[in-house]
Amino acid sequence: MLSSFLGHASAIAIASPVVSIVGIRRPIYGEMKQVGVVEKQREMPTFPQSFPMNGGDGPHSYIHNSSYQKVAIDGAKEKTSEAILKNLDLELLNRNSDASIVRIADFGCSIGPNTFDVVQNIIDTVKQKNLKEKKNNIGAPLEFQVCFNDQPNNDFNTLFRTQPLSSKQAYLSVGVPGSFHGRVLPKNSLHIGHTTYTLHWLSKVPQHVSNNKSPAINKSYIQCNNLVEEVTKAYEIQFKIDMGSFLEARAEEIVSGGLMILSGQCLPDGIPKALTWQGVVIDMIGDCLMDMAKLGITSKEKIELFSLPTYIPHISEFKANIEQNENFRIETMEEISHPMDYMPLTNDFITSMFRAILNTIIEEHFGDGVVDELFERLAKKLDKYPIDFKMCKKYVNYFIVLKRK
Repeated sequence: MLSSFLGHASAIAIASPVVSIVGIRRPIYGEMKQVGVVEKQREMPTFPQSFPMNGGDGPHSYIHNSSYQKVAIDGAKEKTSEAILKNLDLELLNRNSDASIVRIADFGCSIGPNTFDVVQNIIDTVKQKNLKEKKNNIGAPLEFQVCFNDQPNNDFNTLFRTQPLSSKQAYLSVGVPGSFHGRVLPKNSLHIGHTTYTLHWLSKVPQHVSNNKSPAINKSYIQCNNLVEEVTKAYEIQFKIDMGSFLEARAEEIVSGGLMILSGQCLPDGIPKALTWQGVVIDMIGDCLMDMAKLGITSKEKIELFSLPTYIPHISEFKANIEQNENFRIETMEEISHPMDYMPLTNDFITSMFRAILNTIIEEHFGDGVVDELFERLAKKLDKYPIDFKMCKKYVNYFIVLKRK
């Protein structure tokens, strides 16, 4: 989401040569250089309408490859509890809805176990607060209803099949398929909303990124890595639209006095995604695809039509989008650390995590038989050009609590 590329263009310490692939000059990983592209007639890409994490419970599933996200969620548990204890007004909620029912939603829940941990922590905290204030609560004992929301082709079967038995006894569960960029729940029906590691997913790839007459055409990369200003601007605009839609939808669903808890990652101001280890890995995936095109496993044309519908905003940009919404009051907005920020990750860990995240969208676009080959090549490339995590720029992790006015 940002237009400025500040700082030095020193390469991340990854030993990689300059490679010429299918007529496109690829820079050293982490190097900030404008890439020359050859204009070619293109068509609009047809992306799937939703991009869920890899389902099932096999070795490549998200359920077994989401520990990086879990560590971040666990790190924010205490702050989440503190926010609920401090900011949730049970009496106010009871005046706006059924006094005995507290409704919670996890937006972008994917498949467990992370979503179940989040929800249980919220419920335990609300119970704790209610117990302390019980003398003022003359209504019926609290009941909890939890709405698990994600895209329609999310693996809800695995989600509910792996739900802990204890949680089934603690609350009533509802699966809510649909994009969180629009309303998915009735008006004034929700008391606490939560989302983590989700808001970087866009509702669609920016249109101009795939328009051959546009300066925002993204021929050189499969992501927005902030190296081409016009591409970055197109993604920035789309993110602003989607973030606004997300907050407007939540404002309709959440009762007055209800909370929306957000956590995730941004870029430090002035730092391009290309200089983070995550950005380097995705650029490597793009290079692996180009290698496969040379061998006829896929085609250069397919790769040029492929851009990920994800965007990591800069922290000031993200905060500005939050502050522009007039339906919520900001109770907490702070930067927190990810416990694994300074921990070198193994190549197997990196490969498995990105496969679990990108498997579905890559398979949808490139067809069957590409995913296995692609991630085998990624593993080999990581072995050949290992990432120096000490040299990579770090994401900024945010924790935000909004209160519905």
